[in-house]
Amino acid sequence: MAIIGSFTSNGDGFNGTIKTLNLNVKAKMVRPERASEKGPAFRILAGNVEFGAAWQKTSTEGRDYLSVKLDDPSFPAAIYATLIEVEGTDGLQLIWSRPTRD
Repeated sequence: MAIIGSFTSNGDGFNGTIKTLNLNVKAKMVRPERASEKGPAFRILAGNVEFGAAWQKTSTEGRDYLSVKLDDPSFPAAIYATLIEVEGTDGLQLIWSRPTRD
């Protein structure tokens, strides 16, 4: 598990940064103009470039979070992460974990 970003709420979305070995960007999460039931709750942008999306979810413990998908040509595959509040920190943290294989 690694923290690859941090965000703060700006009222109707989020502002923050995402840092990986290949990526170091200021990012924002904005609601799409036309939301659909199965579509993402937020689009993720670096400047004017869209490179991800986030869906609202609720954990089995009843905790709300955002399920995030990031994709960039420098990545070998899309990255899936979770945006959540972490105790003892300000704002929200973007946490990535390598998927386990059975």
